[in-house]
Amino acid sequence: MRGAAPDESHRSEPRSSRSPKRLESLPAADVARAVSRRLRAWYRHHGRDLPWRHIRDPYQILVSELMLQQTQVSRVLEFYDSFVERFPTLHDVARARPGQVREAWQGLGYYARATNLHRLARVVTRDGGDARLPADPAALRKLPGIGAYTAGAVASFAYERRAALVDTNVARVLARIFDPARERRTAGDLRALWRIAEAILPRRGDVAWTHNQALIELGATVCTARVRRCEICPASPWCARLAADRAATTREARAGRGRRVRRKGGSPRGFRGIRRST
Repeated sequence: MRGAAPDESHRSEPRSSRSPKRLESLPAADVARAVSRRLRAWYRHHGRDLPWRHIRDPYQILVSELMLQQTQVSRVLEFYDSFVERFPTLHDVARARPGQVREAWQGLGYYARATNLHRLARVVTRDGGDARLPADPAALRKLPGIGAYTAGAVASFAYERRAALVDTNVARVLARIFDPARERRTAGDLRALWRIAEAILPRRGDVAWTHNQALIELGATVCTARVRRCEICPASPWCARLAADRAATTREARAGRGRRVRRKGGSPRGFRGIRRST
């Protein structure tokens, strides 16, 4: 699946509001394994060929993640290569003036991302050394401009750590598959979706890399905010939202038949011409 998709600007940290507490259940272990296996198999055949999926350089992964926040993949592809060519390392970003970094970012918008990247580079390179980003999500979150999702993404995609990640698209996918009521994405919903993300994460970091990429890809190209392409979704056999929609359709159809029967003054069986055998 290549090219633009409705929700491919998938990297935004999901927003939330307060809501009453509700009972929470996590996916059964066998269901979690089955969903993850199906997602990974689907991704290997249908995942888009994107440059940052071929590298493990933490800095370049971070640049891709920051660029993808609130920005279409097709747009990022126009700027990613030129930016990392101009600033190949965090040292290069740190040595540059803030205006030079923003200039290279020109056209992507949301320039606070460029400002945060420059601030982060100065922090990481301040004490010399190899200026390498930490691999631990908790340590990454202490750096300027890095939230929970971005920390998980860098840890997973650069270091192949077993790290969960939940952005707007992943939150939607997890909610629809496992707990449709969580699609409201209140503060409690988001905490529950992070726990679901942890619960279904494969144990091995390299396998979790593919799993996380598959969740992102599914939310960007198949299970989008505007369109649900359930007929080609690899998770459809386990999808609670799809099952609920099908059940509602069945109830509506039965109710419609009942209304037609009542208007004709008969029973459903009589209307169909079916008799009980005696």
